[in-house]
Amino acid sequence: MSDCLFCQIVAGQVPATVVHETETTLAFEDIAPAAPLHVLVIPRRHIDDASAVTAGDGPVLADMLLAARAVAAGAGVAGPDRGYRLIFNIGPDAMNSVPHLHLHVLGGEPLKGHLALP
Repeated sequence: MSDCLFCQIVAGQVPATVVHETETTLAFEDIAPAAPLHVLVIPRRHIDDASAVTAGDGPVLADMLLAARAVAAGAGVAGPDRGYRLIFNIGPDAMNSVPHLHLHVLGGEPLKGHLALP
């Protein structure tokens, strides 16, 4: 979608600090981090949000989870004595501000309670 910010990032029209990419996913640093590690993993193909995912999107979701794991491992938070959080937000009550499926990868410090994302 031409007016979607994340589609513009995928197309290289908007800059982002890319930390991982695959054929189907792109992972980049969040511009308003809520933790020392805060990366967004998105599918290169536009999907509105997690509520719009269909059974046919299974491979894309698996790729997103694998990319998130690679990001966490690369940041050193995937070990047995560390940890990270994965979050999908849906709708305005969850503060989802970009209508393109994205998975937040958060870590780098103990994450307590509910983490509000800007």
